[in-house]
Amino acid sequence: MAKLRSPADLEKKRQQILSQRDPNKTCVTICSGTGCHVLGSDKVSEAFVKELSKNGLRGKVDIRRTGCHGFCERGPVVVIFPEEICYLGVKAADVPDVVTKTLVDKQLVERLLYKDTTGKTIAHEGDIPFYKFQSRIVFGNNTRIDPKSIDDYIALGGYSALARALFKMSPEQVLDDVKKSNLRGRGGGGFPAGVKWETTRNAPGDIKYVIVNADEGDPGAFMDRSLLEGNPHSVLEGLIIGAYAIGSHEGFIYVRQEYPLAVENVSIALEQAQKYGLLGKNILGSGFDFDVKIHRGAGAFVSGESSALMTAIEGKVGEPRPKYIRTAVSGVWERPSNLNNVETWATVPLIINRGVDWFTSIGTKGSKGTKIFSLVGKVNNTGLVEVPMGMSLMDIIYKIGGGIRKGKKFKAVQTGGPSGGCLPENLIDLPVDFDELTKVGSMMGSGGMIVMDEDTCMVDIARYFLNFLSDESCGKCVPCRAGIEQMVEILNRICAGQGMPGDIELLEEICETTRDASLCALGQTAPNPVLSTVQYFRDEYKAHIEQKRCPAGVCKALVSFFIQADKCQACQICLKDCPVQAISGAKNIVHIIDQAKCTKCGTCFEVCPQRFSAVVKISGEPVPAAPPAGTEVIRKKGKQE
Repeated sequence: MAKLRSPADLEKKRQQILSQRDPNKTCVTICSGTGCHVLGSDKVSEAFVKELSKNGLRGKVDIRRTGCHGFCERGPVVVIFPEEICYLGVKAADVPDVVTKTLVDKQLVERLLYKDTTGKTIAHEGDIPFYKFQSRIVFGNNTRIDPKSIDDYIALGGYSALARALFKMSPEQVLDDVKKSNLRGRGGGGFPAGVKWETTRNAPGDIKYVIVNADEGDPGAFMDRSLLEGNPHSVLEGLIIGAYAIGSHEGFIYVRQEYPLAVENVSIALEQAQKYGLLGKNILGSGFDFDVKIHRGAGAFVSGESSALMTAIEGKVGEPRPKYIRTAVSGVWERPSNLNNVETWATVPLIINRGVDWFTSIGTKGSKGTKIFSLVGKVNNTGLVEVPMGMSLMDIIYKIGGGIRKGKKFKAVQTGGPSGGCLPENLIDLPVDFDELTKVGSMMGSGGMIVMDEDTCMVDIARYFLNFLSDESCGKCVPCRAGIEQMVEILNRICAGQGMPGDIELLEEICETTRDASLCALGQTAPNPVLSTVQYFRDEYKAHIEQKRCPAGVCKALVSFFIQADKCQACQICLKDCPVQAISGAKNIVHIIDQAKCTKCGTCFEVCPQRFSAVVKISGEPVPAAPPAGTEVIRKKGKQE
């Protein structure tokens, strides 16, 4: 790799790469992000190499291992360019058919295509609803780039924004563009990136740091991981541009320990950028020097908080500290330190290349650009989605997500990770941006979006998230440590049928104290799951406390299972599957559940054939008397085994 010593060298290199590539040549891209890797993308890739050679296509068809394509539930995803034929759930055993039918005979493998709710198949990636309604300006190149190849990134215009910033703009002009764009931090706080950059730039001291926050600890969130794994150079380019604007010559990429593939691909990207002269001394001959180190976090959720993260970089325990002076002024080793998350940095090159007007034309008045969400939960299409700020929850869940699974009714969506709020059905038309979510008691967070259906208990959901936050609290300040523990204790009692009058009001009081007096954002936002569920689902709390009933039938202490004698067909399925032998009966004898032995695991309810529906779940009601032992099954027409 020869060093690039000027923007002209970079452009010459780009043209050289493009001259060696035929845009019409068939290229098989295989998603190799963590999700698809677990589902067997390595074996799929090996099978393609073998089958291409077997069919005389070696050299005629390219194979590219890419980052995450987003449609994680349907992986491994294979997209064949230039036609953009998209195959989902591809296994190694499917590859011979793909090669012979699609690559040789130019036919489609129907069973691997996306099918909509009517059963209609869709062949092209851009026509699949999951992709069709997105705006993938930050995440889109994941499908076209081998993350281990800097040439792939350069071929698509990579590092041209850096060259523009270094040679056509002053640091002040770069900073001014970021400020005018109103780029807000995608890590959760939503603070204007340009204002933060300016604070660090103007802070006293010659040594300043810029930091990538990839300590993504929210349950179900994997946006940052997928960007780092799939397109690490986009993040690195944004970081270098930010360093130039701020006047920093040293940066850190803080990656959580659980992201080994991200660390591997970032390490390769740093090495390649160094060899090309895009990192290190005299970048592109500009006279600007900048180096980056990778710091691997120990996995604590609280380390994603800015001051805790910087404390961890210093080699200490990742605990937050009081921000009498902001980290932008006094951060790592008490030096000015600018921290932004992965997605924020990856957006910067787009703003520099395409302009402020282009960026501000996307989104809402106060929230510009797009946002990547991890859409998970009880929704048909799960994965990573990138949408313009202001798209409604309705469109995200139903147009992109394909609606609720099994035709169930939508109940709530939780945004913003474990510290976010749960929003009910009457807010489903809410436009998603920083300010609108805050107004209704939730938050953008890093971009987690968990969809819940009618079978979800909102009291139990609040308890789940508070349990997580209790475990992850560093314990440094009393309001967070003791406040969250007390909330968990009350929620446990309510779910166990031991709730008392005044518990709801007590929860609200503890929430307010925890929110107002905690040291860092973990404690300050921890009450959100409780406050939002109490606000929008207060009746469920009352049902648990006053009626000793769980309306969703989730809380075990408030639920019983009963076999209806007139529907039981004595098929013995529930009897055989009961893990604690709480069911008695025999062939032609009605089955009975011994309530004293039953652990309320729900296995009998799940395995009872739908055509019988003999097992029912009862919440907050007396269990009907069981029929006398030995009662014979009455077989009715249409109910035979």
